[in-house]
Amino acid sequence: MTDPPVTAASDASSNPGSAGRLRGLRYLARRLTHFVISLVVLVTGAFLMVELVPGDAAQTSAGANASGELVEQRRVELGLDRPLPERYVRLWTGMATGDLGESTTLRVPVSEVLKVRLPATLELALLAVFLILLLAVPIGLAAGALTRGGRRPMLEAGYTSTATVLSVIPEFLLGVGLVYVFAVQTDLLPVAGRSGPASYVLPVAALVGGSTAALSRIVRAETLNVLDQDYVRTARAKRMSWIRLYLRHVLPNILTTTLTLSGLLLGGMMAGTVLVENIFAWPGLGATIVQAIISKDYPLVQAIVITYGILILLINLVIDLLLMVVDPRTTLRES
Repeated sequence: MTDPPVTAASDASSNPGSAGRLRGLRYLARRLTHFVISLVVLVTGAFLMVELVPGDAAQTSAGANASGELVEQRRVELGLDRPLPERYVRLWTGMATGDLGESTTLRVPVSEVLKVRLPATLELALLAVFLILLLAVPIGLAAGALTRGGRRPMLEAGYTSTATVLSVIPEFLLGVGLVYVFAVQTDLLPVAGRSGPASYVLPVAALVGGSTAALSRIVRAETLNVLDQDYVRTARAKRMSWIRLYLRHVLPNILTTTLTLSGLLLGGMMAGTVLVENIFAWPGLGATIVQAIISKDYPLVQAIVITYGILILLINLVIDLLLMVVDPRTTLRES
């Protein structure tokens, strides 16, 4: 009689640690596959958007009164005389090598424009993301703890009304209001440029206000849901201290939903930086893409669209990886 064959499944079931690592690797592989597919869709969409838009980029670059010979010379310089498939392949090659073509209006490599402008946008966005998470989680947690079970109805009404109003105000409208208060009525803070720590206050406040209110409402709803669970009531019955209760049982269980939804909020906030940068004359990609669209600088528009898209994809990928670390049950549900 021969022994039965040992399969990978039976080996994994006999070793819970190996099964967990295998699920984690599969989850990571799926997320990386989704990232690659989304990147292909993003780059293809940006490429077709520029190719299908009306107008002649070579004529725009050469000038309205340029001769036909000069326009054709400019067309060759920009690579627009190449077949469409070849230009598509050159776009991927350029992304890999950092050669994204030349700006038709600035007459400098697009990569140089991104190198100068991208840090200003990243500073604004990363600072806003950090403050949103730093403020929204404790505010939502405290609001849920103080108003659970219908307690403090006045506080609940005030918090809900304020958060609802703030969450529906667009970033650009909040930015205009801040300009009116701090530039027209007072002279407390600079309202334009990037000239020191004080210049960050108003643009970041315009980005943080609505997203913090919206995310704190989600955290509060999740907190109320967790506080009604049996394991929380059991912990209370055992007279567990409230600090330990909230840090050990409530906070970890609200982070999964909070991180998932924060990815959607942060993606929308990246798009909001375009308008906020223009309101506060911030020297980032948002202000640059508006000028590039007005002047029909298609290579620069294409590169900035791809850059914004990659940033949003990376934000969502990082959040998915954080979910895998914070709540390993995510990999179990996915499998």
